[in-house]
Amino acid sequence: MRALVFAYGVAAYAAFLGAFLYLIGFVSGLVVPRSLDTAATAPLAEALSINTLLVALFGVQHAIMARRWFKARITRVIPKPAERSTFVLATCLVLGVLFWQWRPVGGVAWHVEAEWARGVVLAIAACGWLLVLYSTFLIDHFELFGLRQVWMFLRGKEDRGARFVARSAYKLVRHPLMLGFLIAFWAAPTMSVSHLMFAILLTAYVLIGIRIEERDLVRGLGQAYVDYRRRTPMLVPRLGRLPASKQARLAQS
Repeated sequence: MRALVFAYGVAAYAAFLGAFLYLIGFVSGLVVPRSLDTAATAPLAEALSINTLLVALFGVQHAIMARRWFKARITRVIPKPAERSTFVLATCLVLGVLFWQWRPVGGVAWHVEAEWARGVVLAIAACGWLLVLYSTFLIDHFELFGLRQVWMFLRGKEDRGARFVARSAYKLVRHPLMLGFLIAFWAAPTMSVSHLMFAILLTAYVLIGIRIEERDLVRGLGQAYVDYRRRTPMLVPRLGRLPASKQARLAQS
């Protein structure tokens, strides 16, 4: 049983790596057979409806599977150490549906002409993807994607989880991982209408998802997270020092 659970966790992690790499190609239009900029396949109204439903499906899957009541129920069916791997695998499946069913539309929102400027924008996008990956290691990459849990289970040891520590990028903003995604989604030297639709829908998901996630974090971490939220902005790093009252207001934004 322990070896089977471990193999399941490794498979889920491998699926994550594949989905993450495909997502980069899907957004940037590199290597993968279908991307945001594939030739138009549907009228604007149809594409907007279907694409919105696809992003909503991704959001609903995250919202439901991250709730404590769902975790309590699913761990009656599967071993507790496999719960996070199941979440990761479900996320990969939903992303696969999004990649498969996304409806590209024609048109260009903006286009950067100068080669040097295009290079700068692409470099910014690359920094966004690197920030995403870096942020996962700051909060324990292997626990986030379920490997730590199944490894500890294989060794017969109790996994007490990672302790909340704000370090590096997490001292600048509360959600550097999501900030990295937003940078990667919006930094496009040629922004097609399809890409713009994707960026807008995913930005809406991120902003809604953060609100939901932070309610759970306050519930789970208590005053420690309340204090952290008060002194640290959500997504936009703060330049310089501000009065404490204004810091508290900005931290809620």
